[in-house]
Amino acid sequence: MAKSKKKKSGRIAIVVSRFNEEVTGGLLKGAVEVLQENKYSEKDYDVVHCPGAFEIPLAAKHLCQSGKYCGVVCLGAVIKGETAHFEFISYAVTHGLLQLNLEYGIPVSFGVLTCYNDEQAVKRSSADAHNKGREAASAVIDMISLIKTI
Repeated sequence: MAKSKKKKSGRIAIVVSRFNEEVTGGLLKGAVEVLQENKYSEKDYDVVHCPGAFEIPLAAKHLCQSGKYCGVVCLGAVIKGETAHFEFISYAVTHGLLQLNLEYGIPVSFGVLTCYNDEQAVKRSSADAHNKGREAASAVIDMISLIKTI
């Protein structure tokens, strides 16, 4: 485990999609590792599972509204198929999470993979330094710290 450089600050929520669970499970593992590396224990974060990527913004909104969290990590995977569904879901989730950042003034990270194929999704959710779940959790921690200083 890497030595922590940051100081734990407040409670964090993680929203993770059950759809494409093989991929989202890897993202969740990466996010949790980053939280633990930054001195967050299991008591300092909550994990909420939702059906798919489309539902992530609604789950995240309820977490933001609760007032319990200083940041929300959002994890999912949208993989292109044969129809335009990929584009509609990707846009809706992106726009929904952006709006939550602005509306609630707390960091809501975008750890939702938008990949053209399964291989790309697996690569971005693997247990290595390029895991996008790690990046999403790091972004929330960094933004919590930044917001406190401005």
